[in-house]
Amino acid sequence: MANRKKYLQLCLTLVALFQLSPGIAQTAGQTLTLPQALQIAAANYQLLQAKENYARASAEAVQAAKKDALPDVTVAAQNAYGTLNGMNGLSSGLVGITAITAGPVFPSQNGTTAFGALYLSNINWNIFSFGLQRANVAAARGQYDRDLADLEQEKFQQQGRVAVAYLNLLTAQRLRLSMENNLQRASQLRDIILRRTDNGLNPGVDSSIANSELSRARLSLTDAINYEQSQTNQLSVQLGIPPQPLGLDTSFVIRLPKTIPPQTPANISQHPILQFMDRRVKASDLTAAYLHKTSFPRFSLFGVGQERGSGFGSNYASNTSDYTTSYFKGINPTTANYLLGIGVTWNITDLTKTRSRVRSQQYLSAALKNEYHLEENQLLNQLSLADQQIGNALTKYKEAPFQLKSAQDAYQQKTALYENGLTNIVDVAQTLYTLNRAETDSDISCNAVWQALLYKAITTGDMNLFLSQY
Repeated sequence: MANRKKYLQLCLTLVALFQLSPGIAQTAGQTLTLPQALQIAAANYQLLQAKENYARASAEAVQAAKKDALPDVTVAAQNAYGTLNGMNGLSSGLVGITAITAGPVFPSQNGTTAFGALYLSNINWNIFSFGLQRANVAAARGQYDRDLADLEQEKFQQQGRVAVAYLNLLTAQRLRLSMENNLQRASQLRDIILRRTDNGLNPGVDSSIANSELSRARLSLTDAINYEQSQTNQLSVQLGIPPQPLGLDTSFVIRLPKTIPPQTPANISQHPILQFMDRRVKASDLTAAYLHKTSFPRFSLFGVGQERGSGFGSNYASNTSDYTTSYFKGINPTTANYLLGIGVTWNITDLTKTRSRVRSQQYLSAALKNEYHLEENQLLNQLSLADQQIGNALTKYKEAPFQLKSAQDAYQQKTALYENGLTNIVDVAQTLYTLNRAETDSDISCNAVWQALLYKAITTGDMNLFLSQY
């Protein structure tokens, strides 16, 4: 009894060994094929849409970095109203505080007010910065390449998750069918035992054992239904659709792949996950190069144009009545200045600051390289395991029919012997259990080959290795 329960649990969890880390509404008889499931997941899965938006954001950041090379052009206009009192004294500029002391110095406070205006245009263009602009664009493009590779590897992984969930649900459905057949056999055997017990041909304890076996078959069927429901929910999650019954293509449980790939070393350098991790390293290196450039001097070309207007006249210092309160006269520009020049700025203390930032980024690049080599080693080991699993699955597929035929013959023989009083109920129950196990192994043996092939496709980074056999 305990062995049967353990075997059922083993069947229900067998497919977990092969796993890696638009809505639809099916009508009766409608089949959801695997290519359709992959299309639905690609359109509906929110994580893929998020990765697409990350890539779009990085693409815009590249355009913004390119536009940083354009000169800064600023225009400003200011109209003001106030007094014009100067003062003699010391002052110090503090952040957020600006003091106006322009104008003549009077012996006492003068409350005369007038309008004034300032019109300003300014151009500042960094013409040479030792490659800082190019490094900025390259770093932004590196981030974009990284996010684009992240999108591609997520698409690949999602294809794998959908395919795994699809095959798992098919396995769960076959297990449920096996448990339904087992329940039917247990019910038929119980009817035979009850007739013989009622006629006094067998002891009454046989009917109790038969009832126990029938109850156990019902419980096993309930467990199988529960497992099927959980796998249906899992596939619905991967498809990004509401939970609903799904009718699947049973080709994966009735026929083998067209061809089995040979056990030859595969080139995994183009694996989407490794490509993403390689882009992470390159993006980090480009960021380090950009940080290094920020410590260099920057040469810039600048120009300023300015016009001013004031309600105070040119003789106001000696004649305090030389002003006007007219707004339009006050804002009318009367003087102009321009300035052209070339300058250089260099924050020398950035040399020490930048050196630490660059080293920090370089250590980050080294860590990302370590993760790359770790993932590469894991994939190589998984590839070897995938070939072994394919071979083991094919062996089990070939042996399953012999086991099933033998179990069917043994069950029929023991049932016939029991009906003629030549054996006991324990022997019959044992053959019933053996037949259920053989039938279950036969039902999932073909699907297990597909599972192993899918595992190899995911490990090599080429889903066509699996889909081309469909």
